[in-house]
Amino acid sequence: MTLYLKDATFLDWQSLEIQRTHLAVEEGSQNGFSFLTALPSADTITPHDRVIDCAGKLVTKSFGCGHHHIYSTLARGMPAPRKIPANFTEILQYVWWHIDKRLDLEMIEASALASALYCAKNGVTFIIDHHASPFAIKDSLSTIARAFDRVGVAHMLCYEISDRDGEAPREEGLAETDAFLAAGHQGHVGLHASFTVGEELLNKAIALAQKHNTGLHMHVAEDIADQEDALAKYGKRVVERLQDAGALELKTSIFPHCIHLSDREKELVRRSGIWVAQNTESNQNNNVGLTGYASLTDNVMLGTDGMHCDMLRSAQAAFLVGQATEGIGFDGIYQRFRNVHRYTRECGAQGDADNNLVILDYDAPTDLTADNFLGHFVYGLDARHVETVICQGRVIVENQQVTTVDEGDVLAFAREMGKKLWSKM
Repeated sequence: MTLYLKDATFLDWQSLEIQRTHLAVEEGSQNGFSFLTALPSADTITPHDRVIDCAGKLVTKSFGCGHHHIYSTLARGMPAPRKIPANFTEILQYVWWHIDKRLDLEMIEASALASALYCAKNGVTFIIDHHASPFAIKDSLSTIARAFDRVGVAHMLCYEISDRDGEAPREEGLAETDAFLAAGHQGHVGLHASFTVGEELLNKAIALAQKHNTGLHMHVAEDIADQEDALAKYGKRVVERLQDAGALELKTSIFPHCIHLSDREKELVRRSGIWVAQNTESNQNNNVGLTGYASLTDNVMLGTDGMHCDMLRSAQAAFLVGQATEGIGFDGIYQRFRNVHRYTRECGAQGDADNNLVILDYDAPTDLTADNFLGHFVYGLDARHVETVICQGRVIVENQQVTTVDEGDVLAFAREMGKKLWSKM
């Protein structure tokens, strides 16, 4: 099947050059598109082909999320915790760990479906997720993968292994990860954070990542408590501990947050080539602090940390905060917004090829050119402009409605599972 985009205003996501053209988009996880000076004649277009009129619309590469948590989907509007958290560790204890301990596979499926639906409608076609459900670990990753596949978004998944719930969940997390990666799925070996990961688990996780030629996906120095724990237990800071264990040799690793790093730790991260995921809104929500990433590494991509599924919103929030923390410019925040594509190329991930596109009905009040696009990106574009989304050459959103699943059914299922979860809390 070939998808033809007629009369598109095409924006090259790398050069920012704009041209009026037709596109022929091929289906498949590693395919792309070609430019056409004219559409094929009607008698050469097969019944399996399709033409979408893009006159007046902006077409460009769709978006990716560098760090997500689908398990937070059912938290929206949930009952207040039994104790108001006073710090970050209490936020984990009384909110997020309280939720994840009560998840079952049905709730996980509903969370994944709803989250994938929201991502798709926001133009996000590649999701790197970090999952936790310590008493529903077995088959959790395959459940999420099937839900994402139903909606039609590409993914890299992992299970957040830790020692916080004891030996049995830890070993089950390692087994689930091993089985998922051995089955040919792309993903990481997930760990929660240094303060919930003992030496034995850290060494096992690194060995498992080496076995499957992948990296770790692990929260790093999100709160100062992570550093205090590492210094008290191991006599070294978090990144120094990871360096000594050999974790920094896993080049496709992702370290979300990295807020409370020393200069030496920043140098270790920079030299390693490890990727960092910036989650500004979540950091503000949890009151863990802010940092400038310009002095850390160029390998910074944006995530949501499960706060929402809107990467344009994440970019705008990171830009506004970044002006004060590091003097970031339009070009710098756009690079971080698009760095997820650099990451997928470098680690050989499938599903983020050139045939992932978004058609934007952008009603700009001023001219849009290659020279001023970044100003439109920061101050103009938002999720309401996402009209049609193409993932791997397949239309998954059209006229702002998901085409692959029934939205009403997905949200009804999520609401049912939300009530089930809240009743257990």
